Formats: sequence, structure tokens, C-alpha cells
Amino acid sequence: MTKKTLSVSSVTQNVLNRAEQLDNIAAVLPIDRRDKLAEILTDQDVETLRHLVNEGMGENTLRALTSDLGYLEAWSHAATGGALPWPAPEALLLKFVAHHLWDPARRETDPDHGMPAEVDQALRDGGFLRSTGPHAPDTVRRRLANWSTLTKWRGFNGAFASPALKSAIRLAVRAVPRQRRRKSAKAVTGDIMAKMLATCAGESLRDIRDRAILMVGFASGGRRRSEIAGLRREQLTAEPPIAVEGGAPLPSLSIHLGRTKTSSGDSDEVVYLTGRPVDALNAWLVAAKIESGSVFRAIDRWGNVSRRALDPKAINDIVKQRATMAGLEADEFSAHGLRSGYLTEAANRGVPLPEAMEQSRHRSVQQASSYYNNATRRSGRATRLL
Repeated sequence: MTKKTLSVSSVTQNVLNRAEQLDNIAAVLPIDRRDKLAEILTDQDVETLRHLVNEGMGENTLRALTSDLGYLEAWSHAATGGALPWPAPEALLLKFVAHHLWDPARRETDPDHGMPAEVDQALRDGGFLRSTGPHAPDTVRRRLANWSTLTKWRGFNGAFASPALKSAIRLAVRAVPRQRRRKSAKAVTGDIMAKMLATCAGESLRDIRDRAILMVGFASGGRRRSEIAGLRREQLTAEPPIAVEGGAPLPSLSIHLGRTKTSSGDSDEVVYLTGRPVDALNAWLVAAKIESGSVFRAIDRWGNVSRRALDPKAINDIVKQRATMAGLEADEFSAHGLRSGYLTEAANRGVPLPEAMEQSRHRSVQQASSYYNNATRRSGRATRLL
């Protein structure tokens, strides 16, 4: 066996080892694109993530850190030909800003402005870049903030607070103003949900799973796709049935979300399911024989249920696929439509905003009411003063 063969074998084994470590972390933290991350992350990166898991950092925060670390490593390989240096020099941080915040109008006359074509293509080929044009300023700020956090966890001080970097971001944002866009063009309200559910009324494993995903995601207050994908059997607790006047009691269960994007401290966020969504979820758990671990899993073409959790992106894909099957425009819907749709439907049915927010777990009245009020403004009294 030649030295080159040994070297290739060693690299392959390192990737397999990192994949195994990421799977171990995924027992606590569902990670999108684990196999791709195993190829791009370094052993030190994985060790840092393991350390953060042991420190008890919130799952959503860890998921965001991991996703951004994977992107940063991929960008570094494409832009510099090597892994991220720790700590990163100020020049590399400025290069990151220049590659992601740029002026499309200037790009038309200066092809060297913004992200180089070869860097862009490398990131797309690796599945790390999907959008076109400059990034949203908030996305760039978030990735720089997570880069800074990871640098500190490695015991280094970075140049993230340098005046030059702050000035570069400020000037870039001024040069390219962006309109704030909603994550889903249309809310998945009750009528639209009914059409989507009609497409998964069959008894195949895929129909049973997708029916449970749609109903649980919506009825639990419009959960984020990361929360749906990361749901584990251990988070579910059967509750006493709900009595209904003149009818049979409705099944009930609670979902313990733990710490979420908007919770604070060690608070355990809890939401409840009642009636049909409980039946749909239980039907999936029985059909897939899931007694522990991840609730929503991939199904291969032979009908085998994976032991791994679905990627958050798969939740988005399922919503779009079911929208298409229902005769709707897939581009108009996304997984976030379940969240906005829940609040919109609550408004349509006259549910008070505070009660709806208890289930959606929104902390900002302004954010929640932006969905809630849109459903009633057009027909409300404020539009009929004359």
C-alpha cells in the first residue's frame, strides 16, 4: 500500500469519526446536513461543539452555531484554500463582509465587486449557498457574532469589535438597502391546511407521517421547522382527556419544548395538543414503531423508517410538496407559514391574542400582532369610520 493510499484512507477515517461524533451530539442537538458537516468541519470544530453541548447551551443556539460554523469553514476553503484560522485576522473578517454585502448595481459594471464567481460556485456545489445576490445584513451580523462566540470558546480574542469592521458593515448596509420580507409569502390558515391534509389522507407511512407533521406543527402554536424536526419522544407527555359537552372526551398531550429561541433561563416551554392532532401523532408513532428518540424521521424508497431525525429543511420541503399536491403554488408557502397561519387562524376564529400567544410562545406582542391584526384590519371598525 502506497503512502498516498494510506493518506486517503486516513482522511476517510477522520471524516467517519467526525460523522460519528456529530451523530452523538445529535442525540441532544439535531444537526442539518451532518454528513456534509463531517467533511468540512475540523476535529477541533467538533470538539468545540461537544464542549458546548456539555456546557448545556440551548439546542437552538447550538444548532445556529453549528450551521454557521459549517458555512464559515466552507467559505474559508472556497475563498482562501484552507480551513478557518483561529483567531481570524481582521483582513479575513473584512473579506467576509466584502463577499457578502455588496451593491448589485456596481456588480453590473465591476465583475470583481462582491463574492468572486469561483467562491460562489464552490459554495453552491457544496450546498452551502442557495440565495442569489448579497446576503441580508442580519445574516452577516449573526454569522460574525457566532464566529466571535466560537473564537472566545476556543480561548482567543478576535478583531470583531474593530472600528474598521464596524465601519465596513455600516457602509455596506447603507449602500444596499433591503426590504424586510416575510419568511412565508402566505400563511397556512385553516382552509389551506384542510387542502394540504387532504393530500395525505392515505394510509402509507409517508402520508401518516406528513399528516402528523402538518397537524402537530400547526396546532402546537405554529412551531418552527427546527422544533418540529428536533422533536423527541421524550418531550411528549400524555395528559388527562378533555371533557366535551355532549361528546366523547378528546385526547390531550403536552409537548415540553425546553429552552427555545425566545425563552430565558432554565424555563421549560410547554404547549398542548388536543383532539385530532393527538390522534395523528399517535398514529405515526405506532405505524413507525417509535418508542424513543426522534419523532419525525426520513422514510426511504423501500418504506424503511430511518433512525435519524428529519433535517429542518425537510419540513419545509414537505410543506411545499403538499401545497403542490393540493393544487397550490409551492413558492407561496413554507414551513414558517404554519407559524403565521396559526396566529392568523386564531384571529379569524376570535381567539384573544394573549391566549394565542400562550400556545405560539411568542414573546413580542408586536411580532405576534403583525400576523394577528392583518386578519382583522381589512374588515375591522377602524376602516369604517365614515
